Amino acid sequence: MNTKVWTYAIGRTLSESELSQLLADGRAFVKGWTAHEQQLEAGFEVFKNRIVVVTVNEDVHNASGCSIDKLSRFMKELGAKYQFDSMNRLLVALKKEESIDIVHASGIKELLAQGKISENTVVYNTAVSNHNEFLDWEQPLKHTWLNKYLVK
Repeated sequence: MNTKVWTYAIGRTLSESELSQLLADGRAFVKGWTAHEQQLEAGFEVFKNRIVVVTVNEDVHNASGCSIDKLSRFMKELGAKYQFDSMNRLLVALKKEESIDIVHASGIKELLAQGKISENTVVYNTAVSNHNEFLDWEQPLKHTWLNKYLVK
């Protein structure tokens, strides 16, 4: 399957009611999401309450520039509605047992120095762009762009 994937870190913990409404908003958006007036076969999920995952089955229809712009506008609207910066690509998603911690990349060096995370801490690669990358999106910090913060 040729699936396009977008991920967006949610920088704060949402209440159950906020999360429920966010899912409803997102699913309503993808239900009406089109590219060149063609309905996209799309999905909207929230992974472990902290990462929005939007998918499009490009075997059916490709997401076009205009449809991707619609998604960006929608995610900015969601961010404003639920008070999180959905477009901040410097937010890092760290696996913490069965949950996720979202931290700004600028805090990684300090977390390493404090021993709160290590080179083996699992990071979710929120820069994935397709299904194959998404299948392997859990990476140890040492194998990500954050490895620049490791003491050599």
